[in-house]
Amino acid sequence: MIQIKNKIIIITTVLLSAIIFLSTTVIQCEEHFTTAASSSSNVQTKSTVLVLTKAVMCEYIKDFGPAEPAVVFSISLGKIFCFTAFENISQNAFVYHKWYHRDRFVATNRFLVKSPQWSTFSTMQLRMADKGPWRVEITDENDNLLETLRFSVVD
Repeated sequence: MIQIKNKIIIITTVLLSAIIFLSTTVIQCEEHFTTAASSSSNVQTKSTVLVLTKAVMCEYIKDFGPAEPAVVFSISLGKIFCFTAFENISQNAFVYHKWYHRDRFVATNRFLVKSPQWSTFSTMQLRMADKGPWRVEITDENDNLLETLRFSVVD
């Protein structure tokens, strides 16, 4: 019975997360596919449109959205979240959260965002050595930068 409730909660979380949206960054990404035919080549372009409607760092996720957004986080939290929401997705695509601490790469999280709108989040466990400046770069599948979130971890 508990497993069924957990599955229902997870499914509800995913569905409601897909509904969340706000803000205003539009990006059009183009993938180019080349096919060769005898001595000539044809270029076909497949275009994916993503609208990044919200990107925020927060202390936790509540009701499928970011809670306690901030730019300075206490190390005592133990974990921080990067929340992103997209709408007007023309077709399913991948987006990335790239985490950097003191300008050194730490981790990448890859997410499939589905048409027509979707939201997702990544987390970072905090250790005492993680104090200082951080950033998360949000990019599309062609490595186009959609937004950079900067924040700090302090005592």
